[in-house]
Amino acid sequence: MDTADSAKVELETLIGLFFSETSELGRFEETKADAMPEPFRSLLAHDFHMTVTVEKFHSSPVDVRVLHSRKDERLYSRKILLTRQSDDQVVQYGIVRLNFDVLEDQVVKEIESESTPLGRILINHNVLRRVKLLSLYSVECDQELADSLGVSKGETVFGRTALIYLNEKPAIELLEIVSV
Repeated sequence: MDTADSAKVELETLIGLFFSETSELGRFEETKADAMPEPFRSLLAHDFHMTVTVEKFHSSPVDVRVLHSRKDERLYSRKILLTRQSDDQVVQYGIVRLNFDVLEDQVVKEIESESTPLGRILINHNVLRRVKLLSLYSVECDQELADSLGVSKGETVFGRTALIYLNEKPAIELLEIVSV
């Protein structure tokens, strides 16, 4: 994982883990923070964990629902939804790829259990982490994304790509698309 890679390559790589074409998820257009409407800008244009950010915004803890996962040697990827515990409303769609080589076995086991949001696991285990925002996107939803977020096909939502460093090593690539 090289942060010098373009954000577009990161986006296509992450989406390619579960889709044959990027367009199957949606039409992505890179954007700047000041071009994003609120509350999307506040939810996405930062270097913090999305778990904490969406929990604070929605005034509710979140649960993870894993839609699909795969493991390729020491790389683990999953396509997920985060839902509010208060009413099971979807607040985020995401794709994540983790390099297990930089995580302790107990953390790996908890991630693989697919029962707790990734950010919460890292925080609970006090893993030294740093989130780096790569790019922001406006996303015109295709059917799966629209259905997952409870919006209409073609509706525009917003997302980001980010990289999480664990103990100063790049370890987790993220695509995060939020719903309000």
